[in-house]
Amino acid sequence: MSILTFKYRVKDSAAGKHLDRLAIGTNQVWNFCVATQREAERRHGAGLPMRWPSAFDLINLCSGASADLGLNSDTMQTICRQFVASRTLHRRCPRFRASFGAKRAIGWAPFTLRSIKIDGDSAVYLKRRYRFWKSRDIEGTIKSGAFVQDARGRWYVTIQCEVADVLPCGDGKVGIDLGLKDLATLSDGRNIPALQHYRKYEAALAVAQRSKNKRRVRAIHAKIANARRHHLHEQSIRIARENSLIVVGNVNAAALAQTRMAKSVLDAGWSSFRHMLRYKAARRQAVYVEADERWTSQTCSCCGTIPASSPKGMGALGMRRWECSDCGASHDRDVNAARNILRVGLECQPPVGEIVAA
Repeated sequence: MSILTFKYRVKDSAAGKHLDRLAIGTNQVWNFCVATQREAERRHGAGLPMRWPSAFDLINLCSGASADLGLNSDTMQTICRQFVASRTLHRRCPRFRASFGAKRAIGWAPFTLRSIKIDGDSAVYLKRRYRFWKSRDIEGTIKSGAFVQDARGRWYVTIQCEVADVLPCGDGKVGIDLGLKDLATLSDGRNIPALQHYRKYEAALAVAQRSKNKRRVRAIHAKIANARRHHLHEQSIRIARENSLIVVGNVNAAALAQTRMAKSVLDAGWSSFRHMLRYKAARRQAVYVEADERWTSQTCSCCGTIPASSPKGMGALGMRRWECSDCGASHDRDVNAARNILRVGLECQPPVGEIVAA
């Protein structure tokens, strides 16, 4: 079973005022949890016996405030649990959420299955109906969800559902070498183009920024993100449908984002692409592996040696084709790397359905 999130945009502009009030109440509960945690840290630093407040403690402290804040009691409990989960994950106290109406404030109001009713293209919360554009049917069993707001001030309803992993997949095996000139090169010789969405709108974005048109800047950034996400979904779903084994190189996108190639690396969306491949492969009971890609560009995929003629170092990045001096095989640099990545994945192939990092 997998958890999928379905996201729909809320229709009624008038509903935004009510959702704004929900966001205000949500932020107040969250900020109360932050203040409680920081007070506990202060007392602990002063040498007083103190333990970190648990989700149960925070829920008890917030008890009775739901009516005053205009929230469902289940929503308040969900906020407290989310706060503790965030604190545990990052091993520090989360930050205060900006007051609603501030520049960086983004609305958020979670709900549980008990606190909401999905009726066709509407969500009923606290006896108020919020209509949304139902672009696709909701699958599986509804577990939870939230009302969320994007940077442009538009409200969405997200619904998390548990779905069965019964989708079919092909019997192919593919290695994937991620790059910048092409988003990815497959071991069968195919290339996935890097559409460079940010570069496409870079000039228009610069004009909007110079004119200090913040609304236009946000709109362009949203358009870039949507176009990039659509492209990655299209390519990842095609690969997941065709293959029972998907091996991807473990290139460190975060480290490369600190270099002068940062703009191109972030525009490519490698991490999002790998995340999509991972969960789409899992839904099809396929195997997803992140393989060590060291030496894959230098090793000959035919004879398995590192010949003297292979490209080495930063100075050889412009060498896109080379010939093995040991066996005479001619290679495309990226296809050769993808084939070596597939070989590494086959050598450490896990049981079917398991997701590992090689």
